[in-house]
Amino acid sequence: MKLEKAIQQTKFEDEYQKASINLLFSGSWFSGHIGRSLKTFGISQQQFNILRILKGAQKPLSVKELTSRMLDRSSNASRLVDKLLDKRFVERTVCQTDRRQVEVAITEKGIDLIDKASKAVKEITQNIFSNLSKNEAKELSRLLDLLRG
Repeated sequence: MKLEKAIQQTKFEDEYQKASINLLFSGSWFSGHIGRSLKTFGISQQQFNILRILKGAQKPLSVKELTSRMLDRSSNASRLVDKLLDKRFVERTVCQTDRRQVEVAITEKGIDLIDKASKAVKEITQNIFSNLSKNEAKELSRLLDLLRG
């Protein structure tokens, strides 16, 4: 759907403003689809991101390390981890090299959840990207990387 129709606006100052608004609108639109999918699993996108990071890590990570790897770095990782702890998707461990530091590791329950949630996210993503060829998706990624410098 064209941006103009989606937001009911036809005039923009210039192409940069239109691109900026399109990027914000598209990001929110995409995020909404993913968020609704994850809601059925009882986790937020940020919690999904933490579980994804921990599953891929070879060892437990400190909250500081988690934050540095997160897509949304403005989130309060400690609060998100606490919520995952309450649901037993992660566990805290004492760092082997610095006993004053606490690290976080994913549990079997967390691995089971992230595997199921990842399948749902992949399905949504494939549906969303069905309008693009692989080359167009590759070009979109290239352009977004170029935008961020």
